[in-house]
This record gives sequence, C-alpha cells and structure tokens, in this order.
Amino acid sequence: MGNFFSRREWLRRAGVAAAGLALGAQPALATPLAQTASQAPQEGIEPNTIKRRGTGFRGSDPQRASPGFTLFAPLAGTMVYLVDLRGEVHHTWKMPYPPGFYGYLTDKGTLLYSATIPNGTFLGKIPWPGGAVLEVDWNGNVRWEVRQTEHHHDARLLPNGNVLLLCATSMPEDVAQQVRGGLTGTETDRGMYADYLVEMTTAGQTVWEWRIWEHMDPATHPITLPSDTRAEWTHGNAIFDLPDGDILLSLRNISTIVRINRQTEEIDWELGPPPLSGAHGVNRLANGNLMIFDNGPYRVDQSEIAPTEAPFSRVIEVDPDAKAIVWKYQEPTPWNFFSSLLSSAQRMANGNTLVTEGLFGRMFEVTPDGDTVWEYVNPFFGPSNAPPKAQTNIVFRSYRYTADEIARAQSA
Repeated sequence: MGNFFSRREWLRRAGVAAAGLALGAQPALATPLAQTASQAPQEGIEPNTIKRRGTGFRGSDPQRASPGFTLFAPLAGTMVYLVDLRGEVHHTWKMPYPPGFYGYLTDKGTLLYSATIPNGTFLGKIPWPGGAVLEVDWNGNVRWEVRQTEHHHDARLLPNGNVLLLCATSMPEDVAQQVRGGLTGTETDRGMYADYLVEMTTAGQTVWEWRIWEHMDPATHPITLPSDTRAEWTHGNAIFDLPDGDILLSLRNISTIVRINRQTEEIDWELGPPPLSGAHGVNRLANGNLMIFDNGPYRVDQSEIAPTEAPFSRVIEVDPDAKAIVWKYQEPTPWNFFSSLLSSAQRMANGNTLVTEGLFGRMFEVTPDGDTVWEYVNPFFGPSNAPPKAQTNIVFRSYRYTADEIARAQSA
C-alpha cells in the first residue's frame, strides 16, 4: 500500500489509477465468461466503474490452472472468502472486525487475520489501520487475539507459536531530518513515522523489538516517489519469516526490500531502486529465490526498461545472490496491468503464479510463459454506507490452497 493519506485523497488517487487502467484488454480465456449478479441487465448504466467491467468468475483453462481454492478478504467488510476454480464460494469466515489487510492459512490450518481497530493515533486514523491480530479455526472460533495500536499491514505466526507484527511509530527528530525526498511540510504532528517489528506471545507479552532507523541510514535511502508525503519514511507493507529465522521486510516508500539477520539484528541483504518501485508482497520460493509484486508507481529506470511513459506493474522472481531478475510477468502492453498500491504474487506447485492486482480486486493465474489460465474479480463491494460509485472491491492479497490444505484447515 502507499503512504498514509486522507481517505478523500486515496479515493482521488485510486480513481485516477482506475481510469488509466480502463484501456486494458480482457485476457483470452478458455472458458466463456460467467455472468454474476453485478452484471445482470438493468436500466441505465451501472454507476461503479469496476462493476461495469464485470466481476466474479471471468474464466479459466482447467487443463492448465492449478487446482485448489483461493482465499481473500475484501478490505470493505468483515468476511473472508474461499472460492473454487469456478468462482463458487466454498467457505466463509465471519470475523469480529474489518480486515486490516488480509488473512492467510497457517501451517496448522488455522486462519491468521490482521484486523482493523481504529484509534486516535496517526496510524489508527489512516484508511486501513491495523491494530489487532487473531487466529481462528474453520468455524471462526477465536483461539487468541493480541492488540497493538501501532500495528499495521502485516503479521506472521512464527514456528515458536509467537506472532510477529509490523508496526510504526514516530522517529527521533534528528534522524527524520536526514531523510531526503517527499513533499516538504507534510510531516504529521508527531513528525515522521517509520517501521519497527514486534514479536509477541499470543498472551500479548512483547519478547523482541527491532527498529528500522537503528539499522538503516536514512540519508542513503530517500523516499522514492516525488509526490509522496513526508508523513512516514519507510512504510513497511510486508514481512516474511524465513526457515532460518531471518526476516524479509518490504518497505514501500523507499522501494527497498531487506533481510534482517535475527542473530545479529543487522540488515545483511537489500534490494532497492532500481529494479524495485513501491514493491509489495515479498516471499521466498522453494528454490531460494524471492517473489515480489513490483508495483511501479514511479520507476527511476523507466526509460531503460520499457518503451512507455505510463506507469505499470510486474511480478518478478529475483535471485537474491545475484540480485538479478530471473523471471517476470509483465503485460505486453505494460499499462494494461497496474496497481500502484497493495497486491501480491504466489508461486504454485505446478509452476504457475497467482497474482493479486489489488486496487481492482482482480485475482488471476498465469503460466511461466505469461498465459492467463484463471481469472476472478472480487464481486463484494463496500463500504455499504458509501455511494455505489465510490464503493471498492480492493483485495490486499490472495492465496491458493490445495484440497489437502483445505481438508487440514477443516479439521484444525
């Protein structure tokens, strides 16, 4: 997600991005499009731009799509959905709070869910704050819940049973003054925010903290996008715990991903701009490479990598040793695929990749050659108290699970 700004400003920016994407072509799919309730014939014209383009199941190539079920949590609501390859809802979870950003199934088969608990702080008043993390079983029974007012975006259940939270707080003023970039005079009433990590027990006891400004030089890591505010420096949007205990942390505002060594607490690897631009959703693949949704709101190397002045997104697989892109998904017409905020990508067992184009609630699966073999657009819009044309179907991340993984979740 991008920097924290008012809901009105976010809607303006999202509207601009959606208008730019309207030129995009519908992918060719093997199965005819299925009509959803939002596409039913009606008098006049549907006021919501995304609904007019079509939502729900858009099509599939069953011979090439990875079998299983796709899990997603619309940001406008309290429901988590599990849909099959035909777009039919297989299961839902009714959560006690709206999503902070998303949920995922743990190795135990339970659902870990980041929730929205508004509060009076800067973080508590942004469009999508965090504030709480909880674990629930298949029937939605809460096993535990922890609250942290400075939590935002992401949380991971660790192998030791503790939970890792991504948080943010205001930096020391002398450190904030070293940060370059961003719009002058746009700091918060508490100065400039930056990220820190917290490991907590499920009873709420803090056992470890790590603060970004104590390990990264702000003078050498400027805010990448010229139009971003100086309300925050790093703006973390994803954490991922590695098998050896190290942590990957994605920092949107400085277009950088770092690996934190848990033994030394130092940053022992990083990748920044170029090639990255406002990236999201980093995770490690079985081959040791990293999968990254590279959003592309402002590319410092734009003229070198694409013959276009329009912003575009791509999904990249990076060899961390060589810091080289070894695979990517990018539309032949680059601006046909673009989400300036949010979004994610997941590599599946058959080699395909599940992509979440977050701002438009679009989830689709591509082969290694870039062919689209499944597509579904979130048909659940909100908030309900907003005018129909202003409601969104935003999805922060989605995940594909096999039938065996779902069976394990049912018995968890």
